[in-house]
Amino acid sequence: MTNQISAKPAKPAEPKLLSGGNPQIAKGEGDGPVQAYIAAMPGWKSDVGRRLDALIMQTVPDAHKAVKWNSPFYGMKGDGWFLGIHCYNKYIKVAFFRGAALQPVPPEESRTAETRYFHIHEQDEIDEAQFTSWVKQASLLPGEKM
Repeated sequence: MTNQISAKPAKPAEPKLLSGGNPQIAKGEGDGPVQAYIAAMPGWKSDVGRRLDALIMQTVPDAHKAVKWNSPFYGMKGDGWFLGIHCYNKYIKVAFFRGAALQPVPPEESRTAETRYFHIHEQDEIDEAQFTSWVKQASLLPGEKM
């Protein structure tokens, strides 16, 4: 007679949050890794992440997605990345890699001359018309090769 031990199926591990509250998600191309990142965004950030993703894809339906360096990136196939998202403890940072060329220029400066940021805090109302205008403009500029 053999002893059989029934084990419960292993529950998938919760993604680890890196310093600053950014989810650690494996690098990958396509929608799957981006959706995994969005699902792992802590608290209110996940809902905002879903909305940002929807706005980006409604504005630029043929955008290519990937997760690199624990951040979602959006770009045009063969033309580089025009936008990236990253979580911090108190806000979400949207990076427009050629943001200095956008009108109006997104409000937050970067260490690099071309990149500009848009920060979203928990209580912020997103001006969706302005955001989608930035996304559309950014998608038409040469992307960042990373």
